Amino acid sequence: MTSKSPEEFLATPKSCPTLELPDSTAIVNVQIIDTTTSLTVPMAPFAGPAQVGHESLLGPSISFLIHHGPTDKRVLFDLGSRKDWKNLPPAVLNIITSPGWGLEVTKDVREILTENGIDVEAGAIDCIIWSHWHYDHTGDPSTFPPLTSLIVGPGFKEAFIPAQCYPRNPNGMVLESDFAGREVKEINFNGSTVINGFKAFDFFGDGSFYLLDAPGHTIGHLCGLARVSSAPSTYVFMGGDAAHHGAEYRPTEYLPLPKQITPSPLPAHKHKHASFCPGEIFASIHSAPDKYATEPLYGVVEGVAYDTKAANQTIQDMTVFDANDDVFVIIAHDASLLHEEVEMRWFPNGDLSEWRKQGWKEKERWGFLKDFETALMQKDVVLSNNDKIV
Repeated sequence: MTSKSPEEFLATPKSCPTLELPDSTAIVNVQIIDTTTSLTVPMAPFAGPAQVGHESLLGPSISFLIHHGPTDKRVLFDLGSRKDWKNLPPAVLNIITSPGWGLEVTKDVREILTENGIDVEAGAIDCIIWSHWHYDHTGDPSTFPPLTSLIVGPGFKEAFIPAQCYPRNPNGMVLESDFAGREVKEINFNGSTVINGFKAFDFFGDGSFYLLDAPGHTIGHLCGLARVSSAPSTYVFMGGDAAHHGAEYRPTEYLPLPKQITPSPLPAHKHKHASFCPGEIFASIHSAPDKYATEPLYGVVEGVAYDTKAANQTIQDMTVFDANDDVFVIIAHDASLLHEEVEMRWFPNGDLSEWRKQGWKEKERWGFLKDFETALMQKDVVLSNNDKIV
C-alpha cells in the first residue's frame, strides 16, 4: 500500500498485498536505455474504451541494461526496434506502414552501447532477453556476436522456430537472422517460485533478478523484476507490453486517484495553467463514473492480444507491484518518462537504484493523464483561476 495519507485520495486505499519474494539482499545494477525508437500505433486494437483525442499511442520503446556484479554478466531486456526497420518481414511492414502507424529509429541498441564504452563485439553482453517477439522489442540481434545468446518466453520456440520465420515462411513475422548461429534459450517456469501471482525464474540464482511469466499479450510474454537496492530493498518492474498505457493499470483500489495530482499532467492551455490537477475531473471521461477513482480508464480489448483474459489478469497482478512503495513499474512505451518534469537519467547517465531518491516514480505516476486533455475539453471541463472545476 502507498505510504501517503488516505486523506490525500478520492477513495480510501485498500490494503495492498505485501510482496512475496524469497529472502535475499542480492542486487543488480539497472540502467534504462532510450533506444531512439519512436512509435505511433492506433489505440483501438490495444485498449479501450476509446477516448477523444487519444486515438494513437505515441511513445518510446524502452530497453534495460542489467549488470550482475558477482558474475560480471550484462544482460539486455528488450532492444526496441531495429534501425533498418524497412528490412523487417513483409508481413510486419504491411501492418506498420498502414494508416495510423508510424516508426522512427535513429540508432540500434548495439550502437548506443558501443558509443558509450560497452565492448559488445568482445562479448560484454551475455544475453538478450526478449519480453516478446514484436518488432518494437526485438531490435536487431544480428548486430551482436554469436556468443550473445537470446532468451525467450515459454512456447516461443515451438510457435516460431523455424517454420514461422521469414524468409523460410514468406508470411513469417520474425526474421531468421535474429537466431542464425545463436543459442536460443526458452525459460521453463515449471516448478518455479510464485511472486504475487507471477511464476518467477531466478535468473542469476541469488534473488537479484527474476523473469516473470506474464501471459496474454503474446505467446511467451515476459516481465522482469530487479532488486536495485537493499536495506531497504527497492525494485524495478520491467513491464514490457503487459500494458501499453498507464490508463490500463491506474488508478486502482490499492492506488486511487489523488484529490490533487502533482505535478499536474495537464499542460498550460488557453483556459488556465493549473499548479495541480483536481483528480475529480476525470470522472467526466470514465466509462464508470462512480468508480473513476479506483478503476483504470482502459482495459485490454479484443484485437492484438493473444489471450485477452490472460492479458487483463497479468495487468491485475501487476497493479500490486505498482501500488507498492518499494517498486517502480516501467512499461516499454511509457511516454511519461520522456516528460521534462520527470528528469529521468537515461543510459549512460546514472542508474535506477536512485529512482526513489530522485522521485521518478512520483513524477511519472500520473503523467499519462496528459493524453486525456482533449477528452476533458470535449466534456467542457475547465479550470478557473482558483484551480477549481467550473
